[in-house]
Amino acid sequence: MPDGPGPGAGDRPRTRPALDADVCVVGAGPGGLALTLMLLRSGLRVVLAEKSVSLRREFHGEILQPGGQRILDELGVLVPARARGACVLDRFQVRERDRTLLDIDYRRLGGPYDHLLALPQPHLLAELLGACRALSGFTYLEGHRVVELTERRPGGPYAGAVLRGPAGGRVAVRAPVVVGADGRFSRTRALAGIGAGRSESFAQDVVWCALDAPGRATGAVRVHRAGGSAVLVHDAYPDRLRIGWTLPHGGWSRAVARGIGAIRDELAAVLPELADLVRAQLTSLSQLTLLDVFAAQATRWWREGVVLIGDAAHTHGPIGAQGINLALQDAAVLHPLLVRGQPLERYAAERAPVAARIHRMQVMQARAMLGPSAGPVASYLRAGAASLVTRTPIGAKLTRTIAQGPVAVRVRTELFVAATAAR
Repeated sequence: MPDGPGPGAGDRPRTRPALDADVCVVGAGPGGLALTLMLLRSGLRVVLAEKSVSLRREFHGEILQPGGQRILDELGVLVPARARGACVLDRFQVRERDRTLLDIDYRRLGGPYDHLLALPQPHLLAELLGACRALSGFTYLEGHRVVELTERRPGGPYAGAVLRGPAGGRVAVRAPVVVGADGRFSRTRALAGIGAGRSESFAQDVVWCALDAPGRATGAVRVHRAGGSAVLVHDAYPDRLRIGWTLPHGGWSRAVARGIGAIRDELAAVLPELADLVRAQLTSLSQLTLLDVFAAQATRWWREGVVLIGDAAHTHGPIGAQGINLALQDAAVLHPLLVRGQPLERYAAERAPVAARIHRMQVMQARAMLGPSAGPVASYLRAGAASLVTRTPIGAKLTRTIAQGPVAVRVRTELFVAATAAR
């Protein structure tokens, strides 16, 4: 339970007794929760710290690739999370005005994971957290931030973390390994003295909004290009469309200066089939959420006693919906190493090349799909390249790589022990 206020207003924040665990995970996103569940099912004791006090996630990635769906299904949470509400998306398309330049049909992959899934993060997190809470050995500290990594000796291996609760009280967690699953601005990474490795690889930022759209589902993720603009659109639960308007990196302040009316007109022009929804519902700048798009590859992924997964280790752009997929795969690869007490460098050696390859692929995709039109010749060449990808074995290979990752990953369920219910 998180720290509560003391009996008197003048009391100092309390320091709780230290907690002992086999692993301390910082960050209760999809990757951190999935890893926690794998470890609990393998008989380890886990303390999970999360700085927020709510599972609400506005405009966080919600599209699951088939590779991520497989991992969640092997953990037994995909079906109940999906039952809370989700949207199946069969295709990824790039359209330029009235032409479809690229049409990748996920059904070519074959079942059962032959589609994308737009699954609200609160639905996924609730199922993962519920599964963790049902097991013994689990301590969940919501509203707690990591403020210190403790060392066995000065300059020696890390041996746990100190967390600060919502009322300011502190709790020490003694654990042989601390896992930083706390996102692209990871505090765990910074406390370990590991560089973020940020790079401005992408020329666009994305501004997100959502529109109510009953009966207007497309069953696809689409990039619409027109007049030098590119807009991402996909179905979202319940009966909504998520819209991602791309603009030049750092161009948000200029967009704000133009005002909501100019933004609304531009979106309506790029999305004529949705112009009625855009004009009726987009009325305030407060409806728009800016995502600062950048790439990052941490200068290292581990030190003795600490290891990074997901965005804390490698940050990616939104094209290709790779963030959750990669974080879940990181967790599945790290899980057996933690259970067996094997060297953390094995995890980094396996996963860092995968993240680097996905980054290179995303940079090429962003340039091809979101870059400026540069006239009719460039549009013609882009259409020809897209047709080559769509109609040849190159397309099938590319689809598999995007859907499952360069290397398919599965959960090592043979390491699970008989489940012990929480007391």
